[in-house]
Amino acid sequence: MQRRALLGREAERRALSGLVEQAAAGSGGAVVVVGAPGIGKSALVAEAAARAADSGTRVITAVGVESEEHVPCAGLHQLVHQLRDGIDDLPGPQRAALRAAVGLVDEIVPDLYLVGLAALTLLSDAAAKAPLLVIVEDAHWMDRASLDVLGFVARRIESDPLVLVAVTRALDNRLGCAGLPVLHLNPLTDEVSGELLDAVAPSLGQQVRRRLLEEAAGNPLALTELPVALQSVGGAYALTPGPLPLTERLERTFTARVSRLPVDTRAVLLLAALNGDGTMDECIAAATRMLGAAVDIVALGPAVGAGLLEAQGMTFRHPLIRSAMHHAATAAERQAAHAALASVLQGQPDRQAWHRAAATAGLNERAARDLDSTADRALRRGGVAAALAALRRAAALTADPSARADRLLRAAELALESGQSEVVADLLAQAGSLDLTPRDQGRAAWVGLIRGEWAQSDGTAPAELAELAVEIAADEPLLGLRMLWGAILHCYYGEPGQAARQRVAAAADRMPVDADNPCLVALQAYCAPVERGRAVIESLARQLGRSSEDAEGDQLLGGAAVTMGAPALAIRLTARPLDALRARGQLSMLARVLCTQAGSAARLGDVRAGSLAAEEAARLARETGQPLVHAMVHAIRAQLAAVCGDAQVEEWAAKAERAALPGGVRPVLAIVQTARGHAALCQGRYSDAFGHLRRVFDPVDLTFHPWLRFYAVAELVEAAVRSDSAEAARDIVEELTPLEDLSPSPALLCGLRLARALLSSPDAAEPLYRAALDAAPVDWPFERARVHLALGEWLRRQRRPAESRVVLQAAREVFDALGASAWAERARQELRAAGASSPRQDPAAVDQLTSTELHVAQLAAQGLTNREIGERLYVSPRTVSTHLQRMFPKLGVTARGELAAVLRSTMTYAEDVA
Repeated sequence: MQRRALLGREAERRALSGLVEQAAAGSGGAVVVVGAPGIGKSALVAEAAARAADSGTRVITAVGVESEEHVPCAGLHQLVHQLRDGIDDLPGPQRAALRAAVGLVDEIVPDLYLVGLAALTLLSDAAAKAPLLVIVEDAHWMDRASLDVLGFVARRIESDPLVLVAVTRALDNRLGCAGLPVLHLNPLTDEVSGELLDAVAPSLGQQVRRRLLEEAAGNPLALTELPVALQSVGGAYALTPGPLPLTERLERTFTARVSRLPVDTRAVLLLAALNGDGTMDECIAAATRMLGAAVDIVALGPAVGAGLLEAQGMTFRHPLIRSAMHHAATAAERQAAHAALASVLQGQPDRQAWHRAAATAGLNERAARDLDSTADRALRRGGVAAALAALRRAAALTADPSARADRLLRAAELALESGQSEVVADLLAQAGSLDLTPRDQGRAAWVGLIRGEWAQSDGTAPAELAELAVEIAADEPLLGLRMLWGAILHCYYGEPGQAARQRVAAAADRMPVDADNPCLVALQAYCAPVERGRAVIESLARQLGRSSEDAEGDQLLGGAAVTMGAPALAIRLTARPLDALRARGQLSMLARVLCTQAGSAARLGDVRAGSLAAEEAARLARETGQPLVHAMVHAIRAQLAAVCGDAQVEEWAAKAERAALPGGVRPVLAIVQTARGHAALCQGRYSDAFGHLRRVFDPVDLTFHPWLRFYAVAELVEAAVRSDSAEAARDIVEELTPLEDLSPSPALLCGLRLARALLSSPDAAEPLYRAALDAAPVDWPFERARVHLALGEWLRRQRRPAESRVVLQAAREVFDALGASAWAERARQELRAAGASSPRQDPAAVDQLTSTELHVAQLAAQGLTNREIGERLYVSPRTVSTHLQRMFPKLGVTARGELAAVLRSTMTYAEDVA
C-alpha cells in the first residue's frame, strides 16, 4: 500500500532522501513537509525513515496528538524519552531545564530557550555517535512549547549529522519553523491518479471510475479508500452526491465502517480518538465505566478487521479516522467519554483536568479550578501557550464574576507575552463586560497600553493609570510598578503631551520603593529625562559602581542611559548581564539588551560592535516573537549603514518604518529619520539631510521624539547651515537651550555646543569649537572626532591648512578605527583639500568575518572550548568548529591560540569599555 501511495512522488522522494543522505555524510538540515490529509506525507517520510535505518542512521519519532496540544512539552517528552541515556551528560543548567520541562522533576523551567539549547545538545551528542533522523508527525497538533523548542533546534542544525523532518497539514504560526525549507506535496496528476485507482480497484466501470477520479482530486488516500467504501455496500454508489469537502467525504467513509461495529468496539475507538496517545488499558477501563459492562482487548478485533486500527496496539491507520470518530459522535457521547477518561486518569492531573472540562456543558467551578492549577503547572514548565489555553477555558467555566475577571486578565497577560494581539483584545473585551474592581481596571489598562494602544488613547490614559498604580503599589508594589510601566511606555513610545508626562513623573516619585531601584530609575528616565535628569544620571553612576546580579535591572538601566543621551554608559550597563542571560537561556531579554547595545554602539559610531549586536538581536527578536524590538533593530541597522556609508540605509529604514508606522512607534521612526539625515549629510545632500532631520524636531510630526532628537542636534544644524536654512536651526537651538541647564545629557550638551560653533560668526567660532571639543566625553571618541572634523573644516576655510591637517588627521584615524567609513571619507576629502594625501585604508582582517564568525573568534580568543562557546551562542559544538575552520584562512591564522593577537590589533573602543 505504501508503494502505491508514493506513485508520482519521485521528485519529493529524491529531495527527502538527499537530505537524509546529507546527514549520513556528516552535515544536517531540516525540512517541513506540508500537504493535505491523505496526500501521502506519512508514506513519503516512512520510506525515507526506512532508507535511513538501512544505512545506519538512527531514527526517532514524535507524533502530535490533538488532545495533548495543551500539555506543555508533551511532544518533546516523546523525543527525550528515546534519548534519555544522554540526559546525564548535559551541562548542569541544561540538564536541569530539560528534566523540568518534560516532567522528570517538579521544578520551574528557568526559560524555554535553555530547554531548546538542552534539546540541541542532546540531539547533537546523539548524532555524534550515529547520524540521527528526527521525525515529527502531525506537527499541527503538537503542543506549542514542543514546537518552539524543535523550531529552535531546527534553525541551528548546520554541521551536525542530524536531520529534522516536521510533517504538517499547513504552515501556520503554531509550527514555529519559520525560515525552514518547505516541501509541498501537491495532488497527483490525472495520469498517476488513474494508475493508482486501477491498481486498487481494477474492475470499476468507466462512469464510476470517472466520478471517483473527479472526487478524489489527486488525493492518494481518497483514491484507495473511496473504492473500499463503494464495495462495502455491494456496488451501489455510497457517497453523498453534490459538493462536499474531500476531508469530510473521507471521514464519512470511515464513519460508515464504524457504524457496523459492535457497541464496545465503537466505544473503545471513540475513547482512543479522544485520549490522544493514551494507553490501551486507559481506553478499555474507561469503556468499561462508560458502558457499565466489562470490556476487554477482544473489542479491538473488529476495528482491525475493518481497516481502522493497525494490528498492533491502539494506532489508527490514518489521523482522519481519529477525526472521523470525534465528529461522528454526538455531543452527549463525547461528554460521556471524556467523563469516563477523567475518572480513570488518576495521578495525571493535567490530562484529567482537560477531560473533565470537555465533559462539562455549563459552568463548573471544580473544573475551572482544576484548569487554573493546570495553567500554573504549565507555566512552571515553560508552557505559556498551554497556560493561556487552560485559563481561557477556566474562565468560560467560571460563574463568579470576580474569579472570571481574574482568569481573563491573567490570560490576557499571557497572550500579551506570547504576542497574540487579537487574543488580547478579545480577552480584554470579555473582562470589560464585567464589573471590574479598580485593581482589575488598572490591570486591564496596563495590558491595553503595553499592547500598543498608545497610538489610539488620549493623554489622560497614562496619567490616570500611573495614579492608580501608586494606590495599588501600597499593597502590591510589584503590580503597581508593572502598571506604572504601562503609563511610562505610553510616554516613551507615544506622545501624550507635557502635562500627562508631568503627572506620570509625579506618580513615579510617590512609588513606595527605594530611590535606587533600577525599575524606578528607568521609569524616571523614560518619562522625564530632562526634569529628573541629574538624579537619574547620579543613580546610574552609583549603579555602575556596584556589582550586579540583576540582569533585568541592568537591562532597564541600560535603556535609561540611552534615553538620557549617555550611550557609553549604556554600553557598560548592558554588558554586565550578557553572560548571565545566555547562561539562563533568557533570550527574550537578551534580544532587548543586545538591541540597546547595538543602538548605543551606533550612536558611538562603533560599526563593528554595533553590527555584531544588531545581527544577533535581530535573530533573537524574530525567534522570540518581539516585533517591536525587531523593528528597532532594523532602524539601528539603518543608522549603522549611514555611519559606514552602506547603500542599504534606505532598505533597513523602510523595513523599520513599515513595522512602526501602524502603531505610531515614535522612537523607531525618529531613529529612521535620523539615519536618513546622517546618510544624506555624509553624501553632501544637505537640503535632503535638513528635511529628514527637521521632522524629528517638529512636534506635529509622527517622527518627533522629545529626547531622541538630542542625538541629532549637531547634524541638523550642519545640514541647515550648508543649505541656507540657518535661521530655522537657530530657532531650534534657542528652543533647546533652556534644557541645557536642567539636564546633564551628554548628547544634548555635545550637540548644542557644536551647534553654536557651526552657527557662529568667523571671529567667534574658534573658542566655541574648542569648547565643543572639551565637552565631548573621553569615552565618546566618535563625538570627539566629529568635532575635530568640524574644526578642521573651519580651519581650512580660514586658510590655516597646517593646523587643519592635524585635527582632520585625528578625526580620520578615529573614524577608520571605528569603521565609520562615511565620516572617514569626509575627513579624507577635507585632508586632500588641505593639501595632504589620505589614501583609503584597507579593511581590517576581522571585517572579512561574518558577525557569527567574529563572535565565535572573540570567545575562542578568551580560551573557551567549543562546547562552552556553543552554550553561549546557542549552537552545537560542531557548528562552532565549522565556524573556526572557515575563519582561520580569512584571518591568516592556523590555530585558535593566534586569535587573541589578531583581534587585539583591531579591537575597537566599544569592546574596551564593555
